[in-house]
Amino acid sequence: MEVTPVSTKTYETVKLERENGITWVILNRPDKKNAMTPQMHMEMLDVLDELEFDPETKVLALTGAGNSFCAGQDLKEFIVDQMKNGRERARYGWAASEWRWRRLYYFPKPTIAMVNGFCFGGGFTQLIACDFALSADEATYGLSEVNWGSFPGGLVSRVLAEALTYRDAMNLIMTGDTFDGKQASAMRLVTASYPLTQLRAETVKLAEKLMSKNLHTLRACKEVYKHVKNMDYTDAEDYMWAKMDALNALDPGVRDRGITDFAVEKKYKPGFDAHSGADKP
Repeated sequence: MEVTPVSTKTYETVKLERENGITWVILNRPDKKNAMTPQMHMEMLDVLDELEFDPETKVLALTGAGNSFCAGQDLKEFIVDQMKNGRERARYGWAASEWRWRRLYYFPKPTIAMVNGFCFGGGFTQLIACDFALSADEATYGLSEVNWGSFPGGLVSRVLAEALTYRDAMNLIMTGDTFDGKQASAMRLVTASYPLTQLRAETVKLAEKLMSKNLHTLRACKEVYKHVKNMDYTDAEDYMWAKMDALNALDPGVRDRGITDFAVEKKYKPGFDAHSGADKP
């Protein structure tokens, strides 16, 4: 597949920054706590299109401008203003779910959500879609829909099952209580939580660890897990054999090199570092 360079496009609701293989995708409506609008949904679809084939993007880090990760949907712009236009409402509803779940969940490169502040409602979808989520201890989370006569929609209620136990999910959905990053880590909504002053450095550290490994293998790791968990054992086994063939086609001999490095050449120890093929793109 031909790799094309990232374009020079600019966006009004999203900002992109590069840092040594990391592309920071920053939701950029700080005055509105990065609440999502139809325009943001359309722009994020385009951003993910660009970065999927951008050779400079090894890891995608998703965060928010100001003191928020994402406060959910901008209810006025996303719902109230679209109520009388069924066609546009359907279009923007599709875009909202498309980028926040299907595109981000299966994005072919490692993804990290860096939760720097408020995360409410619809913001949970892209949080859970990312492979990793690092939070500030000071971040505030909540599913407040119950307090205004609704339930967490837009896939939120479904994707919670990917990250939380039944008891934790019911507690959040039915009470509307808020909680901080440490609590989010304890319930495994996020991978880990750190003081806000350390959050970016810890995100970079994780991204660097991922970039030290073979990127084709990383893609196979996430795709295999996310597909086979809903298969029966026979289908899963068939899929994984096919996926191994596909991985070897993308990077011929990657598995054999790793096994040789370990079993014959004694070049690495599993669990301590990456094998000698890890620097291959």
